[in-house]
Parts: sequence; C-alpha cells; structure tokens
Amino acid sequence: MISVKNIYKSYEGLEVLKGVSLEIKEGEIVSIVGTSGAGKSTLLQIMGTLAKADSGILKINNEIIDNLNTNHLSEFRNKEIGFIFQAHHLLPEFTALENVCIPTWIKGTTKKEAKNEAVKLLGSLGLADRIHHKPMELSGGEQQRVAVARALINKPSVVFADEPSGNLDTVAAKSLHELFFKLRDEFNQTFVIVTHNRELAKMSDRMLEMKDGNIV
Repeated sequence: MISVKNIYKSYEGLEVLKGVSLEIKEGEIVSIVGTSGAGKSTLLQIMGTLAKADSGILKINNEIIDNLNTNHLSEFRNKEIGFIFQAHHLLPEFTALENVCIPTWIKGTTKKEAKNEAVKLLGSLGLADRIHHKPMELSGGEQQRVAVARALINKPSVVFADEPSGNLDTVAAKSLHELFFKLRDEFNQTFVIVTHNRELAKMSDRMLEMKDGNIV
C-alpha cells in the first residue's frame, strides 16, 4: 500500500528526516509516536503528498508519487487520500452535510449523489440528526466525526490522521480510535496516525516510534 524508501527532508538547513524507510500494508492501522520535533508530522505530510521530500522514493498503491505532475497529483490526492487533523478545519459557514460534500464536489460528483453519500456516511457515524447543523452548533467530538466523514467521502485508499484526538477528552479520543477500526473493518482502508498518546497508539496494529528524524 505505502512504501517509503530513504526519505530525507530539511528545513532551513535543519535536517528533519534522516533517511526514513517503512512499509505499510493495505488495511493496516499504524500509529507513529515520538517527542515533539522527532519528525512525525513532517513524515505524515510527505506520505500524504502535502510536502515534498528532498530525496527518496514514495509509492502509494504502486504509484511513484514523484512521477506525477501537479494536476495528476491533485487528482490522485483527491481520489486516494483522506486527511484528518487535530484542528478539524470545517468551514463555519457550511453545514455538516455541506462540509462533507466538498471533496466530492471537487471530484465532480453530482450534487444529488454527493448528498446521498454524505447523509449515509454521517448517519453511520451517529450524526443523522446533526447534518444541517453548522460547526459552532456541534460538540468537539461531533465536529471531529464530521471531519472523519469528509475524509472518507471519496472512499480513499489511505487516511492520514495528525493528532486527530488531540483536542478531545479521554473518552471521546478512545471512541475516535475505535471508530478507525470499525471503518477499517468495513471498508478495508489503511490508517496512518500520528499521536502523542501512547495508550491510544497501542490500540493500533503497529506502533512505530520516531526519534531524531528516523524510526527506531
């Protein structure tokens, strides 16, 4: 599913990633832990095609990412990759339903088809009665579940999550991680999660630790 080989990345002369290599299987849930500055989020951004490595090879679904031009990369990202962040980044002027539909509108899905899929997805996440509420009318946990639905609406092969439970209380955080397993079992999606919470990370199929720009 994901192959990372000898990835290096520097910012303003500071080497952040120092030859990182790893393999992640289809349908696997992998957590990456480590102290601040270890390179976790930088690695996640590169694997998610949001940042470009200085050198090394990234393959997702047997596609070598560096071989894609800008337009093809955008299409690939929209189709194959979902993102969940600590800050949910919901658009405040749109309802939960409209926020979830946005990636499908970018993809070119008809409004009717997009709405039907979003309603079904939000219902499966326990938000059937909240679809017409705007973000400020939702709890933190509900907002994060809307963000999860938005990440899943295009049925991506892999979902990258950067501290997805960082703003949630302990119960809601555990519930979110359990939701990832439920979704993996239903749709065989791959999840890569960066987190400081080792207890939650241990729920994953595999926990990788980063230190000083590499996996230890």
